[in-house]
This record gives sequence, structure tokens and C-alpha cells, in this order.
Amino acid sequence: QIMKFKEMLARLRWIHWEIYLRAHRRIVRHGYTKVRGKPILTVVPGAEIHLGDDLVLNSVNRGYHVNLFAPVKLTADRPGATISIGDRTRIHGSCIHCWKEIRIGQDCLIAGNCQILDSNAHQISTPPGVSRSDTQDTPRPVNIGNRVWLGTGVIVLPGVSIGDGSVVGAGSIVSKSIPANVLAAGNPARVLKSLDASV
Repeated sequence: QIMKFKEMLARLRWIHWEIYLRAHRRIVRHGYTKVRGKPILTVVPGAEIHLGDDLVLNSVNRGYHVNLFAPVKLTADRPGATISIGDRTRIHGSCIHCWKEIRIGQDCLIAGNCQILDSNAHQISTPPGVSRSDTQDTPRPVNIGNRVWLGTGVIVLPGVSIGDGSVVGAGSIVSKSIPANVLAAGNPARVLKSLDASV
């Protein structure tokens, strides 16, 4: 009886998210989306989020190997902003906050508690008498290639590209672009070694 109830509950949650995603005009789906838990999805008028096929948005701690501090959060926060996430990509309890453009390729693994941002939100330097909280910086697009793995707690900063097949170690801060098929880690992240692209 308990198993049947859990299965029914899971089915109801799936139906809820199917209805929500189909009804949301600014979320464009290109196939099936598996939603575990309750993500935070924000898309302002004039912005869009594109979700690839066989995509997983996981906000549930149970069964995941590290502690998720918050649900998946996808925010397209300015008119014209676009978040694109490729087929078969899995995102766990991470934040993607976009003012202009963030692209994530196919077959990526975004581990728990990552932050991907195309803006610093505020200007770094301000003239005297101007509050930093009243300023906005200029966003710079972020591009994450196919088959990229971001370890838990990685922060990807504005203007960064990460090449196909690369792995970024847990807790790293990516402030400069990373080429394809390398292992990078650290603060700031730097290339540690090349990876065999054929494996």
C-alpha cells in the first residue's frame, strides 16, 4: 500500500510539472524533462529557457551522493535573456542565473550546488556617492560545451567558455575559459592535465 501511494504521488508530481511546463510560454521544451523535487523557474517577459530532450532537473537530496543545499534554480532575469540546456544533461541543486545568454551543451553533468552566472549583478567600481547596490554590470555570455562535468560546488563566472569533454573539479572557481578535453581545478581554476577524448 505504501509503495502504491508513493508511486501515485510521484505520478501526480510528474503530471503537475508536465502541466506547468506545457503552460509556461517562455519555457521551450525540445523533448522530455524529468523533474525531481520542486525547482525554482523564473522567466521574465521577453526571456526564454530552452530545455533539451531527456533532461533531468533534480532538487531531491534522497538518493543523491552529496547534500543539496537548495533546489535547482533557473532564472532568465532580463528581456532577451536565454538559457539553453542540451539533451541528456543532468542538473542537481544548482543555480543558473542569466541576464544575457548561458548555453549548456548535451550530455553534461552539473553536480550539486554549482553556480553559473553571466553577470556579477553590480559594477566592480563606482564613483563617489553612488551605492554599488544601485548599479548593474554588463553581462557576458557563458558557454559550456558538450559532455562537460562540473563537480560539486563549482562556480562559473561571466564570459567563460568550457570546451567539450572537460571536467572541472569540485569547489573550483572558473574565471577564465577552459579548453576542450582537460581536467581543471582550483581557485582560480587552471588546467591540470589533458584527458583522452576517445575514452
